[in-house]
Amino acid sequence: MIAVAIDAARAAGAFLRQHLGKVRQIDLKGGEEKNLVTGVDRGSEEIIVGMIRRHFPAHDILAEEGGGAAEGGARRNSETRWIIDPLDGTTNFTHGFPVFSVSIGIEHRGELVAGVVYDPNFDELFSAERGKGAYLNGRRMKVSGIGTLAKSLLVTGFPYDIAHNPDRAIERFVEFLLHAQAVRRMGSAAIDLAYVAAGRYEGFWEVALNPWDMAAGALLVTEAGGTITNFAGEAFSVYNKQVLASNGVVHDEMKALLARTSG
Repeated sequence: MIAVAIDAARAAGAFLRQHLGKVRQIDLKGGEEKNLVTGVDRGSEEIIVGMIRRHFPAHDILAEEGGGAAEGGARRNSETRWIIDPLDGTTNFTHGFPVFSVSIGIEHRGELVAGVVYDPNFDELFSAERGKGAYLNGRRMKVSGIGTLAKSLLVTGFPYDIAHNPDRAIERFVEFLLHAQAVRRMGSAAIDLAYVAAGRYEGFWEVALNPWDMAAGALLVTEAGGTITNFAGEAFSVYNKQVLASNGVVHDEMKALLARTSG
């Protein structure tokens, strides 16, 4: 399955690169002004779903744009589910800003077993299989060893309804700005998690993500030696919108800060 995921991510990534700067129509998803979707998102998803279907026709697929639903709208009820974001960073993509990715996670009996995040702009492919480690372009990667929040470079993202300040997202961002060395905001949660796994960031948090945003990246983090939970430090699930990922060393500091800003 990991080989198919890698091939599909690379094929979809090549498609994204070909269409960068050529988007003609941008639609709003669910009537939300800032939640964008394009024909490129859908085209990328078709490539990925088509490759999965050719190799694993009985598997379930959960994809951001709805592709892969079983005929007649029914699930296949397979023990294996592919969780796909065909273009993580659509807003960046529509502006020609080269920070976006393809994310493919694989879940078996409710457990993440494989994941791939591909950044077509830098040709960086992050991959992991449960129990086999995490890799960047075939080389083993691990989280950073920085031990304090004050020396940490962090990353976050904001939900589309940030104006309503869900889960005190603004207050939490400000607190981390005051306590960390620096905070970045890139616009692709899959890349954010991959960068934590690669040791480029010490930590990542976000208040409102979907399964396709996190599935692949979450496994990258744990297989690279990091820690991923919800804000309270409880077991992580891709179906819980809160995520806190770190190198493990600064996890308690980040968790404590999130608790102080819980309202």
